[in-house]
Amino acid sequence: MWRLDEATALVQTVDFFTPVVDDPRTFGAISAANSLSDVYAMGARPLTALVVACTPPGFDLDQLAEIFAGGQGKMHEAGVALLGGHTVKAPELKYGLAVTGVVHPDRVVTNAGARPGDRLYLTKPLGTGVITTALKEEACPPEVLAEAVRVMLILNRAASEAMVEAGASACTDVTGFGLLGHAHQLAHSSGVSLRLDTSALPLLPGAAEAAAARHIPAGLKANQAFLEEWIRDESGGVGPRDLLYDPQTSGGLLIAIPAARALQLAEALAGRSVGVHPIGQVEEGPAGRLVLARGSSF
Repeated sequence: MWRLDEATALVQTVDFFTPVVDDPRTFGAISAANSLSDVYAMGARPLTALVVACTPPGFDLDQLAEIFAGGQGKMHEAGVALLGGHTVKAPELKYGLAVTGVVHPDRVVTNAGARPGDRLYLTKPLGTGVITTALKEEACPPEVLAEAVRVMLILNRAASEAMVEAGASACTDVTGFGLLGHAHQLAHSSGVSLRLDTSALPLLPGAAEAAAARHIPAGLKANQAFLEEWIRDESGGVGPRDLLYDPQTSGGLLIAIPAARALQLAEALAGRSVGVHPIGQVEEGPAGRLVLARGSSF
């Protein structure tokens, strides 16, 4: 974030990755939604974008055009102007956006503002990592993929508007580091611990089955290894395990909000047809610690 003056701050972000689905237009739209998410997580409004793309030698330009068209459609939905971009040759296909947004400096929502007593809400279900891995391994039922794609295509704009309206304390989007990875970042930056109800986590249909069948992305294992020392498990084995670490594509927002405004947030999210999933609370404790608990612990 860069403060221009008393009324305006710029938010800059960039993200791009390899295809998570086979259809090029859908991949472009998902990647664009994912790239815009960091801006929404700060309560900001995206304005402009630049395409960043890598294409392997001999890649079909008609397919590249479809990827660009999918991204352009999602940018149009978001009210974002595409200003240009840059492509390079590389061994793997990658596509994404560098995005510029704006926000009032006094209304920025960061991942460092969570306070003990805040409630935690998640706005999208988990499981895109294991589901898209199952797709790569030709073991994903069509209806499971269709629902995962539908969720990945949802912009976090409405969720962002709702959290700003309700007065959120802190927020992060949930992407490659998984729910626990991004929760740890939020907790560490805020100097607090988080208590998460493992029985309340929303899951995509088919996600638990994909994890049980060991369609495990490499990023999940890396997330788990990194976070091991930060976890205290008091859940008694209740709830998913692999999906806590599952790297998400175009995941939802993890929002911390004072308990007195939690109902206002829930109503603001529901009024915009955004998922309302209370999953835990903020508490005093070592900065960055994550306590896995059952609902009865709250």
